[in-house]
Amino acid sequence: MATAASLPDSPSATLMQSQNSSTSSEPQQTDAERQARDQQEEAAREVKAEEKQRIGGVLPNFNVVLNGHAAPLSRSQKFDLAFHSITDPATIGLAVLAAGYGEYSDNHTGYGHGPAGYFKRFGAAYADNANGTLIGNAILPSILHQDPRYYRKGTGSIRSRMMYSALTAFICHGDNGHRQFNASNVLGNFMAGGISNAYYPSDERGAGLTIENASIVTVEGMIGAQFLEFSPDLTAYFQRKRQARRERKAAAIAKAQ
Repeated sequence: MATAASLPDSPSATLMQSQNSSTSSEPQQTDAERQARDQQEEAAREVKAEEKQRIGGVLPNFNVVLNGHAAPLSRSQKFDLAFHSITDPATIGLAVLAAGYGEYSDNHTGYGHGPAGYFKRFGAAYADNANGTLIGNAILPSILHQDPRYYRKGTGSIRSRMMYSALTAFICHGDNGHRQFNASNVLGNFMAGGISNAYYPSDERGAGLTIENASIVTVEGMIGAQFLEFSPDLTAYFQRKRQARRERKAAAIAKAQ
């Protein structure tokens, strides 16, 4: 006769052990999934708020983290921000102005003059912006797991903030929260510069055009970062000035009465 110790587990006991084992592992999976979902929801709320940011109420300021901290973006959120930027009326308006200046200053003479020359210059200006934004702010950041947004410093001396802003052309935040070499921006500028060979006048194409356009965009990014860093300070300054004028006017009216 088999002893109790040697009897095999009953099917019901085995099933209960299996259920208990799977149940004990479920909280860890649920916690991880919940954390990932919460992070995506937080990033979605931040992106929605960022898409309303503008400098002076006009220029798009979508790719800026104002408080220095943000949840990492998903791939689709990076593309959403990029498309939101390149389709914004202000972005198109800047290309319109750039084309007008190009027509006036007679740059890229291979495009000719008149309406045809103007629209070629407009197309080139807009394509430069769109290519750089899509490659440097969406495609490469998704591949390299980098955050395409500008993280505003907001504190410290003016000199330190200016230096920080300029260096963001070469240093960025990774999706892991660590600062790292901004390969997305640097490589993106050169890739967009290379693509520009497809639509710039034939006498300007070549390696020189790629290097020139990439260098110009990089310098423009270093300068533009200064506006991203200090525009909230300027906005607050002018708001205080307007408020002070309102208070003086109200005090003068009250005194006159």
